[in-house]
Amino acid sequence: MTELRKRGGGGDDRGSAEDMSDKEADSDHRPQSDAEADADLDVDCKAEGADVPDVPLSTADTDNTPECLNKALEGLPPRWKNYWIRGVLSMAMITFFFLIIYMGPIVLILVVMTVQIKCFQEIITIGYRVYRSYELPWFRTLSWYFLVCVNYFFYGETLADYFGALVQREEPLQFLSRYHRFISFALYLAGFCMFVLSLVKKHYRLQFYMFAWTHVTLLIVVTQSHLVIQNLFEGMIWFIVPISIVICNDIMAYLFGFFFGRTPLIKLSPKKTWEGFIGGFFSTVLFSFMLAYLLSQFQYFVCPVGFNSETNGFTIECAPTEIFILQTYTLPAVIQNTLGWETVKLYPFQIHSIFLSTFASLIGPFGGFFASGFKRAFKIKDFASTIPGHGGIMDRFDCQYLMATFVHVYIASFIRGPNPSKVLQQLLMLQPEQQLSIFFTLHSQLKERGLLPPAD
Repeated sequence: MTELRKRGGGGDDRGSAEDMSDKEADSDHRPQSDAEADADLDVDCKAEGADVPDVPLSTADTDNTPECLNKALEGLPPRWKNYWIRGVLSMAMITFFFLIIYMGPIVLILVVMTVQIKCFQEIITIGYRVYRSYELPWFRTLSWYFLVCVNYFFYGETLADYFGALVQREEPLQFLSRYHRFISFALYLAGFCMFVLSLVKKHYRLQFYMFAWTHVTLLIVVTQSHLVIQNLFEGMIWFIVPISIVICNDIMAYLFGFFFGRTPLIKLSPKKTWEGFIGGFFSTVLFSFMLAYLLSQFQYFVCPVGFNSETNGFTIECAPTEIFILQTYTLPAVIQNTLGWETVKLYPFQIHSIFLSTFASLIGPFGGFFASGFKRAFKIKDFASTIPGHGGIMDRFDCQYLMATFVHVYIASFIRGPNPSKVLQQLLMLQPEQQLSIFFTLHSQLKERGLLPPAD
């Protein structure tokens, strides 16, 4: 990155780098002091030299902790002050999470969209602070335009898949649904042409870097947000359990690291420890197993979210599938001899929850490590300062997006079968003669299999 290198690694940046604590959306705590962590960050920046772009400090580097909380905690050592700030704000966010679950699927979708837009804004802003110093046109405008295009495409696909009855009833929606992909492509093509027209001589390379920056951000944030909503439509349990276990792992790893952490885990995030990593793993597996048992008992959580064309609202009613029905399992002989139990009753989803929590504990943190490396590359400690003690929204959702992708792949690979309501919606979108043809074919097949009585 020639243009960036010319502006990178200057002596003026070293002082600001020394002031950073590298909090990095951290889950667990401290094998070394804040000063030592900052020194590591400074050494890394010096070692990178000219490859480190000159990014002006943002509001992410300021303390926006509420004055009342600062006043209540004054006099505490910085380590304990940060502990209490994180704790209070974490409880507030968990309470808000329960509230939006109670308010139902529509509110959940709106919250996911809001989080997606805020995460996109935080990442794009970092690029913009580099880009604007060259006074090149349209970067931010085009970035938001592409965000609108991609959301139009994904949410249009969702509308066609899950709201087929509504689409068939409204003529404008029929047109948009029929030509949805063509319209999406045309919108994207307009943005592509605007980008080409905005190219400025001597800055081509930087502009293409920024074009790639926007598209990678869309891939990381928007695509994975869409997968979160897809998981939600499979049943709220597939939304609640993954998010909850990532939160649990985040909290428990932080607590184990705070009180017992001694052994550094990874250089990218010097405050993370093996003690926090291991403690978070076992705590998360246990928590997910119990949460899966609790939620599997309620139809509201286990049934796919559907749209009722008669009431124009979401419905969550079904006969629970096999994975949400208690099954009897025979225990291995070793456990039988140890505990004296021959069988145990479990919901199959509890077994699935073990795999989900294992991924959240062992692989999920790499989403945080990736974010830590990104922030170190640009010499910032947080993506923003939206949540005191935590950083930006992206600091809290770096692991959630990776988890959402895994859950979507897991459902598609091991869980999902044919969805009768989805098939019915697709049938209703066909022409009458096509519907009749399918009806007669299905009628004939059912008669041959003896499921329908023969005609008189």
